[in-house]
Amino acid sequence: MDETFTQLPLQLDPASKSISSTVADENLADELRALNNLHRSLLSLETPVPPPPVPVNPRRSAQITKLRESGNTSFRKGAYADALRMYTYGIEMALGRPAWEPAGLVRDELSGLYANRAQTHMAMQNWAEGMIDAETSVEMKRVGNAKGWWRKGRCLVEMGRLDEARVWVGRGLEFEGSEADLVALSKEITGLIARRG
Repeated sequence: MDETFTQLPLQLDPASKSISSTVADENLADELRALNNLHRSLLSLETPVPPPPVPVNPRRSAQITKLRESGNTSFRKGAYADALRMYTYGIEMALGRPAWEPAGLVRDELSGLYANRAQTHMAMQNWAEGMIDAETSVEMKRVGNAKGWWRKGRCLVEMGRLDEARVWVGRGLEFEGSEADLVALSKEITGLIARRG
């Protein structure tokens, strides 16, 4: 059975907002009658339409912040496994935000959490995991995220992937300008590549 689209001439009455058609089709007339009845019944409601939901759940934001701070405290104490767990819980909570909440907020939260988790992986010498988290942090927030750019570059250096590190840090410098840590890492990478010969 071939399905085709047939455009029907519909008119909207400016005063009553009812929809009508000049096509003599009983099925169409029934559908339009039902639509117009629904429209009239919605207009006759005495209760107003409820307001949209609160755009940001402040409790969720507070919980995400608390998890990040707990992770930071654990990291400073050298309890890296606990820090990883706290950052992971924070990431899961941020990813679980409803779709109507601002995407920019979610991206900012995730950028910081992934950057912190990358640092924790680096402290544990989990270079591949740190690299992935640092790159994810940068994907969430490219500008103003020098730590994310630096951390992936450092992980690549530690894994001996110097050419990739040079390209990555070069891209980071395009976004971050002359950020001191990135410039120093770029010089270090250039020296390592020159020694490698």
